[in-house]
Amino acid sequence: PDSRAGSAAGDPLDHARPLVEIHIKMEKIERQIQTAIVTGPTGAVGTALCSRLLQAGCTVVAVCRPGSPRAVALPKDANLYVVACDAANLADLPQCMAAAGLPVQADAFFHLAWAHTIGAGRNDMPAQIENIRYTIDAVRTAAAMGCRVFVGTGSQAEYGRVDGVLRADTPTNPENGYGMAKLCAGQMSRTEAAALGMDHVWARILSVYGPHDGPNTMISATIQKLLAGQCPDLTAGEQKWDYLYSADAADALYRMACHGRSGAVYPVGSGTARPLREYIETLRDAIDLALPLGLGKIPYGPQQVMFLQADITQLAADTGFAPRTAFADGIRATIAWAKTQKQTN
Repeated sequence: PDSRAGSAAGDPLDHARPLVEIHIKMEKIERQIQTAIVTGPTGAVGTALCSRLLQAGCTVVAVCRPGSPRAVALPKDANLYVVACDAANLADLPQCMAAAGLPVQADAFFHLAWAHTIGAGRNDMPAQIENIRYTIDAVRTAAAMGCRVFVGTGSQAEYGRVDGVLRADTPTNPENGYGMAKLCAGQMSRTEAAALGMDHVWARILSVYGPHDGPNTMISATIQKLLAGQCPDLTAGEQKWDYLYSADAADALYRMACHGRSGAVYPVGSGTARPLREYIETLRDAIDLALPLGLGKIPYGPQQVMFLQADITQLAADTGFAPRTAFADGIRATIAWAKTQKQTN
């Protein structure tokens, strides 16, 4: 489905496109990207990024772990090449590419791969330390392949709980190993890239949804429950969050590679925050207005983030980014994809 199609009139989350208009004179950095490496390409943002790069005419090398069952979901395109290489062995990527008959060179390296992102794994400290090592290996490999820019994907978890809008200079106080490791990986990879003479851009991504998202996110789990005719158990939904459609997040990453300032940190979101209850009700209405919602059935967790919103002013000024997909449109596309998965499983 066309995620940019108009929403039904009266939708509380429908508004004119672009969702955020920022009028700032821009003096853009221009990097030409013909070949791009993408690690972690099979998730919601990864698959969308591969599609965005292909749309821009790039050759894409999608680096998947050996035997990845999700690799089949990658775009089918003559300019996309799937190369098997585990994140723990990224130093071997040039050899893997050569073995596949590919030139061992690229212009941009997008590092999305990260293990143990949910549940108890977030506080698996040895595993999170390994993620930092993988990121440094990715920087060194990118430099060895002649990449001009390294784009790393961090998280809002780097900030911890914050009452205000998130900016690059918002103080960071991560509360779990995942956020701590992302913060450290961003800082260390920036220093390493500078030492190797390569540009570095770091994205702190807030809440993203879309096709190919993992099954355990709040949006995905709620869709699955509602499609099965079940009532999801949810919090009261009073927290205000900033959701961004995966294709828009991918566009932000692509623009960062082309135009982002080296050394910059960009919070990535829609730039607006709404009560979680509104998102959930819009999701439910797109499936069946009559379905019940278990809002308030479970309490907030001890580290519940109650406010989450990105300030995308600098991102827009540097790269020209503006989110284009209203939640009502993006969630319909996400539900349509989820239905195809239900039919094939």
